[in-house]
Amino acid sequence: MHSLPFAFEGVVRLTKIGTVYLTFTVVIGFAALNTGNNALYIGLTFMLGCLLLSGIASKGGLKHLEIELRGIDEAWAGRPVAATLRIRNRSRIWSVRDVVVLSDEMARAAVVPLVPKRTTVEIPAEFLFERRGLVSLRRADFYTRYPFGFFLKKRRVGLVGEVVVFPRLRSEPDGAVRFRPVAGDEAPSNRPGPGDEVHSFRDYVRGDSLRRVHWKKSASLGRWITKQTEMDAARAVHVAVDPWKPRGTPAEAFEEMISAAATFVHDAVRRGLDVVLELPRVTLRARESQSANALFRALALIEPVHEPVEMLPGRDTVVFSLRSGDAGQTA
Repeated sequence: MHSLPFAFEGVVRLTKIGTVYLTFTVVIGFAALNTGNNALYIGLTFMLGCLLLSGIASKGGLKHLEIELRGIDEAWAGRPVAATLRIRNRSRIWSVRDVVVLSDEMARAAVVPLVPKRTTVEIPAEFLFERRGLVSLRRADFYTRYPFGFFLKKRRVGLVGEVVVFPRLRSEPDGAVRFRPVAGDEAPSNRPGPGDEVHSFRDYVRGDSLRRVHWKKSASLGRWITKQTEMDAARAVHVAVDPWKPRGTPAEAFEEMISAAATFVHDAVRRGLDVVLELPRVTLRARESQSANALFRALALIEPVHEPVEMLPGRDTVVFSLRSGDAGQTA
């Protein structure tokens, strides 16, 4: 991912300036030994002292740096996300300049001009995650040429943080058309109605009024069931995701199905509709005035199962499943 000139696997690398300086130091050393000139000895001592000071200062500065990730609230796979890196310098002696921060999950390197001793600085950073799911950030690399630019020093530190990466959103322009309910004999009746006409039944979701609970059906099924009127259905979209991955189905097909479901939900939320997401053993709802992050988080963390899961989607529910090989079918 990174093709930056300073990225390397070692701990110390000589820079161009350092190469010239070291070569000149060796030349001065030979001249001092051959001529016995005291002035050359003094110059050689000064140059060697600068090399020693460079190593001590850079090592002492990088040794006491700590890093922490903050500020990622909504991360999507394949899309850069802004974040904040908090860097603390615990050293009582050394302030560190021109620190470059790099990690495998970062979209580009972040540069810190100065980290004063015994202080904490915050810098903006940009991360890029390729796959959905729970990503644990484990390490970051510090690079610096401080103080004289003779050597490029590197130190690997622990980067503590976890990010829930939402599924990758599809970008093709016909996505909304491809995954809308199919018209025909089973066309949905999601249109404004009298309000008291029962349109369908669904599982109870936190926030639903208890007055909507259908007690007889709840008692027969052993779980709370809510009745939905036509007026409710007119502004609500029901989506069901079947996590069953048949044997022999490639993992990319399952990820494509999750991306399609997330794209459908994202489009519905953007258009101001209420969205009900049905997964095995859990039903989530995002109202127009609420964030849909809980739905995307559930889609980010869902894992494929290898045995069929019993799901009973209601009427006009858009089902995403690999059972028939195609996603976006209407129940």
